Amino acid sequence: MPSSILIIAHAPLAGALRACVLHVFPEVESYLHALDVQANESPEATVASARILMGLCPDASVLVLTDVFGATPCNVAQKVVDGLSSKLVAGVNLPMLLRTVNYRHEGLDALVARALAGASQSIMQVAVAPPLNQNKRNHDPSDHDHQQ
Repeated sequence: MPSSILIIAHAPLAGALRACVLHVFPEVESYLHALDVQANESPEATVASARILMGLCPDASVLVLTDVFGATPCNVAQKVVDGLSSKLVAGVNLPMLLRTVNYRHEGLDALVARALAGASQSIMQVAVAPPLNQNKRNHDPSDHDHQQ
């Protein structure tokens, strides 16, 4: 049975990440939950909401992903994760989430490794290149190559 995934992040990130994943993988709707942590909500109320969402997960193992280590969403997640049937990874990004959803049938420890790999392998500097089939030309004002 696939693991469930719960995203706990500052509003509106958790819901937005869930929406992005459901655009690609609509079949995982019942395995993917999101909790947007509101600025005006107490940590205790957020913990209660997180526990309710953990209870909605259809299987025994849950991977909890949060945005920033040490921030309220992560602190809330630490209170609901037991380290055995649920694991916590901070620093969620879309490639990490897509990777975990794609491998959701693997065990929880393997899923954590996939999440970490998905996050780190997706961060790169992208070279700026001219569009294909177009040579980059330096513009010379004396160069008159207009076709008539």
